[in-house]
Amino acid sequence: MSKHRTIAHDFQGEQLESVFVGRRDGQARPTVIMIPTVMGVSDLELGFARQLVELGYNSLVADLFGKKFRGAARDVMFGEMKRLAADRAALRRRMLHVFDLARGLDQVSKGQIVVAGYCFGGLCALDLARSGADVTAAVAFHGLFDPPGLPPEKIKAKVVAFHGWDDPMVPPEKVVALGQELTEAGSDWQIHAYGHVAHGFTNPNASSLQIDGVRYNALAAERSWTSFINLLEELFG
Repeated sequence: MSKHRTIAHDFQGEQLESVFVGRRDGQARPTVIMIPTVMGVSDLELGFARQLVELGYNSLVADLFGKKFRGAARDVMFGEMKRLAADRAALRRRMLHVFDLARGLDQVSKGQIVVAGYCFGGLCALDLARSGADVTAAVAFHGLFDPPGLPPEKIKAKVVAFHGWDDPMVPPEKVVALGQELTEAGSDWQIHAYGHVAHGFTNPNASSLQIDGVRYNALAAERSWTSFINLLEELFG
C-alpha cells in the first residue's frame, strides 16, 4: 500500500510543495520524478504514482508552479506555464533543483532516478536530460519538443518520447528535429508515435478541456504506459 508525504521546498523564494509517494516500509527504491501537466499536481499524476508504487518503485510528483497555485483556474495555470517557458535557463535550474531534492531523499536509490513528464511536464523532463544531468532516463508523454536555445550538452540519460502523430502542438518537423537533436547529443533515444492520436492522450478528462487537438485515447495511453514500464524494467530489473 502506498503512502503520500508532502515535501515543502523553496526555489528562489517560491514556495513549492511536491508529493512523495512510496511504500510504507520506507525502503530506498528506484524512483520516478513525475512532472505534471500545466495544471500542476493533481489526482491524475498521483494516480500514476500509485501505480508505480504497486510495481515496486517510488515516485516524487513535482510541484513546479507553487503551492498557492494548487487547484487554480486553467487560465491562471496557462499564464504560469508561459512564464516558466519564457526563460528556459531558469526552467533548467528549476528542474535541477527538483532533481537535487529527489537525490537527497532517503527513499530514493542512489543513481536510480527517472524523470517522466506530461505535456509541459514532458518538455521539462527533456530539459533536465538536455542539461546533462545524471538522470537515468527522461520520458515525455505527449510532451512539447521545442529546444531550449541553450548551449548543447552531452545527454547521458536514455530518452523516450511518446507522441500522438495528430498533436497540433508538435507537428512532424518538430519530431524529426528532436530525433536529430538527441542523436547529436549522443543520447540513447526512442520516439514512439501513435497514428490518429492527438495531444493529451493519457488524460481521461482531456476532452472536457474543450481544446482543439487535445483528446484522450485509451489505446495509446495503455501502449505508452506499457512501454514505460518496460523501460523501467530494462533499467532496474
